[in-house]
Amino acid sequence: MSDLPPPAMTTGADVRASKRLKQRVSWTATAWLALVWVLLWGDFSLANVVVGIVLGLLVQWALPLPLVPFGGRPSLLGVLRLLGRLTRDIVVASAQVVGVALRFGREPTSAVLRVPLRSRSDLYLTLTADLCSVVPGSLIVEAHRATSTLYVHALDVPTAADVERARRTVLEQEARVLYALASPQEIREAGLPPRHLGGPGRGGFRRADVTGAAAPSGTGTGPDANEGGTR
Repeated sequence: MSDLPPPAMTTGADVRASKRLKQRVSWTATAWLALVWVLLWGDFSLANVVVGIVLGLLVQWALPLPLVPFGGRPSLLGVLRLLGRLTRDIVVASAQVVGVALRFGREPTSAVLRVPLRSRSDLYLTLTADLCSVVPGSLIVEAHRATSTLYVHALDVPTAADVERARRTVLEQEARVLYALASPQEIREAGLPPRHLGGPGRGGFRRADVTGAAAPSGTGTGPDANEGGTR
């Protein structure tokens, strides 16, 4: 008879542990963290790469990020429209901020706006917040995940019309994110017109689509959503 030990049995606990480890560790994130580590040291050596990979794995294991479900249907035209409009907004807003900085005789009146979004997706909330912060003159100071609400610091909004325009800009940004990435059902649930060629179609954004008239009840959009102004 053979004296070899019996093969090890894989238990359910082992399978669950392996699955949890795979959910925690992303090789893309590991490579990105390793690259950041190498750039911080400024020396592309084998030792730095290995240490960066090990630290990347440890960070993901010790501080796992929650899984963000995604049930959208990306649209290439929608993504191109989103990026194109973002580039235009950055250029135009940069010129406006320069104009405000060089203007003498009047201090800019800024405000923090409360803007409830229409989507309840964490992913779309995060993308909308990031894209709004990229554009000069607007900065997300707080985001409420439970209510899908953004608090936006807007530069130089002295009148009620300027406040409404800043709020509409945030909602239009969210709409472009939805048309680029969301599924038709998610777009419909947000109260937006059906996607056509990556956007809202020939009619464009109606005022009702971006001022909350079509948003789910209880979102609280409207002029009273302004939290207050600062100088």
